[in-house]
Amino acid sequence: MLFSRIAIFSPGLLGGSLVRAIHRQSAGSVEVRVWGRREEPLQCLRDEGAATFASTNAAEVADGADLIVLAMTIGAMRATLEPVLAAGALAPGAIVTDVGSVKGSVVAALEAPVTAAGGYFVGSHPMAGSEQKGLDHATADLFTDAACLITPTTTSDPGAVDRVEDFWRWLGCRTARMSPERHDETVSRISHLPHVVASLVVEAALRESPDAAIYAGGGFRDTTRVASGPPEMWTEILLENRDAVLARLEQFHALTGEMLAFLRDRREEDLHRFLSGAKERRDHIYGRR
Repeated sequence: MLFSRIAIFSPGLLGGSLVRAIHRQSAGSVEVRVWGRREEPLQCLRDEGAATFASTNAAEVADGADLIVLAMTIGAMRATLEPVLAAGALAPGAIVTDVGSVKGSVVAALEAPVTAAGGYFVGSHPMAGSEQKGLDHATADLFTDAACLITPTTTSDPGAVDRVEDFWRWLGCRTARMSPERHDETVSRISHLPHVVASLVVEAALRESPDAAIYAGGGFRDTTRVASGPPEMWTEILLENRDAVLARLEQFHALTGEMLAFLRDRREEDLHRFLSGAKERRDHIYGRR
């Protein structure tokens, strides 16, 4: 393992899963330090032996860590890290990364101050979340075979980028590198748009007739699952990646217009071609199920 002392900031679903995954993967040989706002989840991780040290004091947790992973909401990352930087608790050459689902704003907020403090910032995004939240749902195998996007900039230290990528691979992720800008455009397609669409389906189907859900089968459940994600978190994500999400929604709106025309005008051939194209694209990725 490339890191001997890792600090995880915020033991929610992703952060708690990281604590448990690192502890399991290293067989306890890596010192895992955990910061959280509340004592209860910290005590839980202490009791199970996954956390070597856990505290509500950010500077204490960061002390001597060669890797810090920020696993809280995007908007809280800068404020959470500031006490560490102000106290001079960032070890020389330490690497800071994150798990945020938007990268442009995160990199803009954190790269410069971390560099000025003598460390390295490299953005990363494991595509491993769920509609659940909190430590109760954290699991050591959350990252196994998950995609993880590493988002270096033109000024990133190559060695730090390599170490962050190796860290995620060590946890079982499949990794890819891309710029923060390309990342935000990509996840607007495969993560942010699906969440919006799932929410729209729920509202269109149930707002005027909530009792219809009594008769829903697996298709409705699977299509709308991600709409159960935390509204506070998703409000922040969608606003942080607003421009890219707007572009995807404009495309979705245009496709909805096509479907309306096919049905209104009974254009059977066009409707069949549309549905066949969507089926082929999905089957190419996931196969027939």
